[in-house]
Amino acid sequence: MKKLLLATAAGALIAGAAGAEEIKIGISLGLTGPLESIAPPIQKGAELAMTQVSDSGKLLDGSTVVPVVADNTCIDAAASVAAVERLVTSDHVKGIVGGMCSGETIASLEKVGVPNGVVMISPSATSPALSTIDDKGFFFRTSPSDARQGEVMADIVLERGIKSVAVTYTNNDYGKGLADSFATAYKEKGGNVTVVSAHDDGKGDYSAEVAALAAAGGDALVVVGYADQGGAGIIQGALDTGAFSTFVLPDGMVNETLVTKFGTQLETSFGQNPSAEGDGHDKFAELAKAAGFDGSSAFSGEAYDAASLIMLAMQAAKSSDPKVYKDKVMEIANAPGEKILPGDLPKALELLAAGKDIDYVGATSVELVGPGESAGVYREVDFKGGKLNVIGFR
Repeated sequence: MKKLLLATAAGALIAGAAGAEEIKIGISLGLTGPLESIAPPIQKGAELAMTQVSDSGKLLDGSTVVPVVADNTCIDAAASVAAVERLVTSDHVKGIVGGMCSGETIASLEKVGVPNGVVMISPSATSPALSTIDDKGFFFRTSPSDARQGEVMADIVLERGIKSVAVTYTNNDYGKGLADSFATAYKEKGGNVTVVSAHDDGKGDYSAEVAALAAAGGDALVVVGYADQGGAGIIQGALDTGAFSTFVLPDGMVNETLVTKFGTQLETSFGQNPSAEGDGHDKFAELAKAAGFDGSSAFSGEAYDAASLIMLAMQAAKSSDPKVYKDKVMEIANAPGEKILPGDLPKALELLAAGKDIDYVGATSVELVGPGESAGVYREVDFKGGKLNVIGFR
């Protein structure tokens, strides 16, 4: 009998080992380009979730997770498509955290993700165009659409008594989408938009753009751009000429890099970016600090959540095949079920293996709506005292 029990146990171990696999998950980010300063914490957020799951040994019969990182440049659609194609065809990833910027995400999703049947969950691509794209159920995002950010930004501007603004936006899908969303909402709520004009990134001189904005006038300048690129150039030009002193700054501009560049020159400026508050936010901040990175950095929590959703959906579907587990993403992201916070991933894997429901809350209070995008919470910030200060959430 003892020999029989030992043989049975050994057989079970062999069967379990046979079911384990090395699962590669891609991370497609702009490691170079206009948002390169915030890419490292985003990468580390995704990798933190993968490490927690892999170390637990509880994913799909003890499978391990290996991150594969690709630089999509954030703004070069062709480079992004090539990077994601390598992840899919050469590295054989089973899912992708990314893209990072909206235009390159649209390109890589349409040309690689959907045709190859690979799930992509973006932590930071916010263009409203992604809400209506024909993604065949393979695309999700843990950041909200800029259709909502435009509404939130309009409310913040008007609450501060600013009745007239000029708007400049980076000349791409993200910039145009958010600028249009804001301008529409602001005008509907009674504000006056004096001009809406595009600027190109990568220029050394923005004096012509600033002059045109100054001629249109306004109580403040809305800069829908990138802190590491043209957005900062526009601000510098406006400060140098005295054209504007108050800047309204959405997510692509809310960055410590801006504080380093301008310090107390942004004393009356303010803005917002997707974030969250509560137990999940606080727990993620603690875990990130222990892992050696800043969990409050833009979209790092969203990246942790994106990676978590991919792996938990695999567990719920009992498969690492994206064509199979894609149908479980919305299910595990929303109620009903036991709430799952950062650090609870091993417990979540156990619950799913036992056939129980989970409600993934994560670092950013995840609730996926409509086409699979975050309902969205925003933190309002200002730059008083030469610091990036969180005022509240909405």
